[in-house]
Amino acid sequence: MSLPKAELHLHIEGTLEPELAFALAERNEVQLPYDGTEDLRRAYLFTDLQSFLDLYYELMAVLRTAHDFTELAEAYLARAKAQGVRHAEIFFDPQAHTARGVPIGTVIEGLAHALDRSEERHGISTQLIMCFLRDRSAESAMATLDAAKPYLHHITGVGLDSAEVGHPPATFREVYAAAESLGLRKVAHAGEEGPPAYVWEALDVLGVERVDHGLRSMEDPQLVARLARDQVPLTLCPLSNVRLRVVDTLEDHPLRSMMDAGLLVTVNSDDPAYFGGYVGDTFHAVREALGLGNEQLRELARNSFRASFLDHDERRRERYLAAVESYDFDADPRT
Repeated sequence: MSLPKAELHLHIEGTLEPELAFALAERNEVQLPYDGTEDLRRAYLFTDLQSFLDLYYELMAVLRTAHDFTELAEAYLARAKAQGVRHAEIFFDPQAHTARGVPIGTVIEGLAHALDRSEERHGISTQLIMCFLRDRSAESAMATLDAAKPYLHHITGVGLDSAEVGHPPATFREVYAAAESLGLRKVAHAGEEGPPAYVWEALDVLGVERVDHGLRSMEDPQLVARLARDQVPLTLCPLSNVRLRVVDTLEDHPLRSMMDAGLLVTVNSDDPAYFGGYVGDTFHAVREALGLGNEQLRELARNSFRASFLDHDERRRERYLAAVESYDFDADPRT
């Protein structure tokens, strides 16, 4: 669906399609344990978040040079343009690369080479969000933040991702305080597989401005009231939630009830190469599964720009919102 939208929950490593993975593996002389792209696609039958992460980190081995990261980002941006994305706030996981011996500068400069040209080449404004791996220590996260200081002109904010259960947000209190002191915006994954208490911690201990996922917030009426009152954005990823068994089927997804509760929710693709669809595909899927009407889809698109970090350029934000209002659903072949 080409409805104009912002994508706020997108892991760039999760856009690594099998074809590109094999091309980079050949270029960098990395042996993948799969017999071609179809065999690799069959490996995408995940049972939970951890089984997905195991494959996700395994495939990162093909990313070695700045050019690899540029090519990865370029491939995403081309697909995003075709799906109506006008603005993208993109996550990356530096620790997953530095642990393999790839310098953080290689990662950031490679991504930035694509993102800096994105508006000109694809009509998509971009921002980069550096995520800390929550299943590694807070000391490792702080060291990563320190290592990124020469490159902060490329980075808008920090996030927190990877395996959630048993890794509460409060562990990273000092890292987030340090990031705030550097002028970085703050988001965090919470309430995907972890309990509503993790969402409270992300808000009250880390001081996040957006919650990534936040699905399990619906289990806590007081938390729902807080999120609705403060209009804290939640970056939902419905296709991801189904593939990782957070919900059984797309028809079971609470997106519609979250909208009805007055929450500021957005729809995103998360790791689209692994989860069966980019953000336009996700809009189409939730429309079909949840019976969303045109005005509800338009509300989700509005929310995506309102929840973005485009505050520094209000005129551009208004331009994007105007495109949402003028969008003709009848002219979209996918609707």
